[in-house]
Amino acid sequence: MLIMFKSVSLKFFYFIGITPLCMLLISGCINKDLEVNQTLINNEVVDRIEGVAALGQLNPLGEIRKLAAPTSGKGGTPRLSKLLVREGDSIIKDQILAVFDNRPKLEADLRSAQANLNILISEIRIKNREINRYQSLVDKGAVALIVLDKMKDDLFISETRISKLQSAIDAINVDLEQTQLKSPIDGIVLQILIREGERPNSSGVINVGANQLMEALIEVYESDIDRVQVGQSVDLISENGGFNGSLRGQVSLISPQVRQRRVLATDPTGDADSRIIEVRVKLDNASAQKVSHLTGMKVIARFQP
Repeated sequence: MLIMFKSVSLKFFYFIGITPLCMLLISGCINKDLEVNQTLINNEVVDRIEGVAALGQLNPLGEIRKLAAPTSGKGGTPRLSKLLVREGDSIIKDQILAVFDNRPKLEADLRSAQANLNILISEIRIKNREINRYQSLVDKGAVALIVLDKMKDDLFISETRISKLQSAIDAINVDLEQTQLKSPIDGIVLQILIREGERPNSSGVINVGANQLMEALIEVYESDIDRVQVGQSVDLISENGGFNGSLRGQVSLISPQVRQRRVLATDPTGDADSRIIEVRVKLDNASAQKVSHLTGMKVIARFQP
């Protein structure tokens, strides 16, 4: 009887001792699973918030031209006489944008040279008729041959003068063409650098850009550039409400050079000296058409993770 009691007691105490141990092991497994789940949740949160936001501005994706004034024969630059466009105007290739004050004089020179040419042509026509008449008289022996030879020499000199006068007219036409500033491309007037009555300097007269395609130049902090890559999708909104909704684009180029930022935020005191990398974002066709007249507008870019 004593032996049976001891056996039951041992089993009882064994059960009492093993139960907390099992509970502890089960609890540890549950806690471990919770930690793993929490880690996964945290990782998902990090993945969701790792998109980059940065400031930039809109620019034409095509070429930008700085149009200069012509230089006169004496090395000077004529004044701007008439400005035919305004900033933001759409323009086409060969459209006249401005006229300079040396044009009236060249037009007068051209009229004078053309009149002299017409007179000379008439004189040559008359000399040809006289030579033909004298030729028949020489054949009949009524006039000495020396007279006819002198008339032919005069005709040759007149024909030489025609060539020289025609070359002068061609030169005037070239100069006259330069008195009108024409657009070399289809696009938009980005900036007018001088006004009527002013004499242009080395900065030029007008800046024009091909705006059929548009891009955004985004300044990404160097600490964020590792989360930006070529081909990445980008959403852009206006910083100051310059356009409604958002624009869509893709990263087309990441500059290899780190530099100081040029596009400042509304409050530039904290980031004027920040180090950035310029990222070019090509806008899709619909977005480009929407903002083709908004070159230079500041935008906020959100790079999709």
